[in-house]
Amino acid sequence: MAPWIATCICSSVVLGLFWLDRDRDMRTSGSLWLPVVWLFLCCSRSVSQWLGLGQPISTDSPTEGNPVDRLVYFSLILVGLVVLARRRRAAEIVRANVPIVLSFLYCAASILWSDYPDIAFKRWVKALGDFVMVLVVISDRDRLGAIKRLLTRTGFLVIPFSILLIKYYPDLGRGYSRWEGTAFYNGVATTKNALGMACLLFGLSALWRIFGEIQTRPRPIRRRPAIAQWIMFIMVVWLFWIVNSMTSLWCLIMGGTLLVATSFRPVAKRLAVVHSLVAAVILIPFSTLFAGVGTDLAHGATGRNISTLTDRTEVWAASLRLAGNSFFGTGFESFWLGPRLETMWSLFWWRPNEAHNGYLEVFLNLGWMGIAMLVIIIVTGYQTVIAAVRRSAPESNFMLASFAVAIVYNFTEAAFFRMMTPVWVVFLLAITIVPRRDIDQSHRTGILDNTNPLATRHGQSQLF
Repeated sequence: MAPWIATCICSSVVLGLFWLDRDRDMRTSGSLWLPVVWLFLCCSRSVSQWLGLGQPISTDSPTEGNPVDRLVYFSLILVGLVVLARRRRAAEIVRANVPIVLSFLYCAASILWSDYPDIAFKRWVKALGDFVMVLVVISDRDRLGAIKRLLTRTGFLVIPFSILLIKYYPDLGRGYSRWEGTAFYNGVATTKNALGMACLLFGLSALWRIFGEIQTRPRPIRRRPAIAQWIMFIMVVWLFWIVNSMTSLWCLIMGGTLLVATSFRPVAKRLAVVHSLVAAVILIPFSTLFAGVGTDLAHGATGRNISTLTDRTEVWAASLRLAGNSFFGTGFESFWLGPRLETMWSLFWWRPNEAHNGYLEVFLNLGWMGIAMLVIIIVTGYQTVIAAVRRSAPESNFMLASFAVAIVYNFTEAAFFRMMTPVWVVFLLAITIVPRRDIDQSHRTGILDNTNPLATRHGQSQLF
């Protein structure tokens, strides 16, 4: 089939998915397209790379940047701030999320001791853009609809067009190992792991939508969104089959199991069972990866070298030898720059640009202070998620699965406090708190008549 014909067919499929998923009951604002564009760029590549203006990979390229990308990101953030400035509820949401705000402020302060303060500042601005886009979504007049449309719209663009590029535009959708010459598939992303991360995110959201549509919309004519999500999930499964991104695949399996289990009220109403399920999802991979429990079984299931985690343990040891101040770190997103990056690339032929462990990555960049901030965010975030489960919020199963997946994903990949990382963006969506009176006011105006009021202690409520 000619590529242009495949492109027309793929575009028709995407339009059909949007048509199937349309819902007139959702009354989201037009500004929701801002976070959709932002998340699409997070899941794919920068604008300069799409336009063919990207630079060859070198140890200097991280410090160069691109004026086109800076213009696009700054414009998106600026418009997002304008949107938030016109929403009174946005300021209340910020005040309700002190741990998240303090963590971003500490990241900003760490720029002062970075070896590359100008680069660290630019990266912090993009990281702040993640939170700005999260605020645009959760301050929308229809929060539930905004979350659904954010994930659905982005997924309908990322997943089908990844298949198109892999099958019919190999120069864009495939890559080859520098030394082994073997092919890998990246789709609209830049690496197979990045595509795997996108498949994890949109596979999990598709499962959430499928169960939600089945449970709340029994009439056949209202099941069209479920059909669209089934098509999405099937495409995600196919991509996982060829991409071979084991971290994302197993995170989807474990997160999906947790999501499905907590979709049933008898399970979700027993908090002891919910806690046990979350503990199992986190402790089983932790024990396998770091305590040597069931390594032979895991090796057979994944085909990976569990003892070295595919050379990750060597990267961890080498990066710790180059670590800066243990209390404050090297500065926000500053470890993998300059001489340290040159040293790491001289040691490893595959040129790592992250620690492949989110907790170690936080330590290298932000020190023990950053680890303390992360622990606070995780603890308070889990309280937020469990409060939603306790109130039987219709989105609590997705919140819980997203939270657990983020914890596990960072065992072998780095996503915490990383700019424009989809797992981090969705993690922020899951743990961000919304003031109770804002939700109560929305119910009085009838805007959120299809959601449940979510009240928490101290007069606050969760995002969902």
